[in-house]
Amino acid sequence: MRLLDPFWLLLAGFGGGLSGSVAGLASLVSYPALLAAGLSPVSANVTNTVSLVFSSAGSVWGFRPELKGQGRTVRRLVPFAMAGGAAGGLLLLATPSSAFARLVPWLIGVASLAVLLPRRLARPAPRRPRRSRALLSAGVFCVAIYGGYFGAAAGVVLLAVLLVSTVEPLARATALRNLLLGSANAVAAVSFIAWGPVRWSAAVPLSAGFLAGGRLGPIVVRNVPAAPLRVLIACAGLGLAVHLGLDAYR
Repeated sequence: MRLLDPFWLLLAGFGGGLSGSVAGLASLVSYPALLAAGLSPVSANVTNTVSLVFSSAGSVWGFRPELKGQGRTVRRLVPFAMAGGAAGGLLLLATPSSAFARLVPWLIGVASLAVLLPRRLARPAPRRPRRSRALLSAGVFCVAIYGGYFGAAAGVVLLAVLLVSTVEPLARATALRNLLLGSANAVAAVSFIAWGPVRWSAAVPLSAGFLAGGRLGPIVVRNVPAAPLRVLIACAGLGLAVHLGLDAYR
């Protein structure tokens, strides 16, 4: 790494943590920064995932008010997120990431449009039907596999799943998204630390920036109207989908 790379990675981490906490697009900033610092794609991927744990930690810290009253949902969904993250991390270490290259743009594009779907907000029922809860758990598990394996815009995909499957407002769904994705990343990070090529000289400044940016994100979510924020998230996700699609189908 060059002399100034830790400084630029700190700034990239802050921007990534902020965009990840708000829109679920942390890797849009941090992954290219790691590549620019000279890391190989695989090393950048695993280093990014390990560092993202601190973005989620900052976000969960800031979103504590929005997480109040969601304890039952958290306890039910976190094991699925952790299991999916573990599976995705092991899958990345065992297979080339090019396996998802052509599927990922479509997945991100559909999820970005789903964020824009009109929703009728209501008070959550004490208990949702068992089938609905099972589908939500399965959705969280599948997105967590994707997050541990590839990660690009996993936050947008998971937010779309939560918005479609629950009646929670955007801020509470975003808070839950960050906690679940953080759980998945933490488990995947353990496997990467044990067996993956983590570049610690890059992970440390990136993690510090992620923590600060992730902590600031909840303030933005609380103070920006939900409708334009959803449009911003969807547009950013669609832009990433187009970029990845051009690379995959070139």
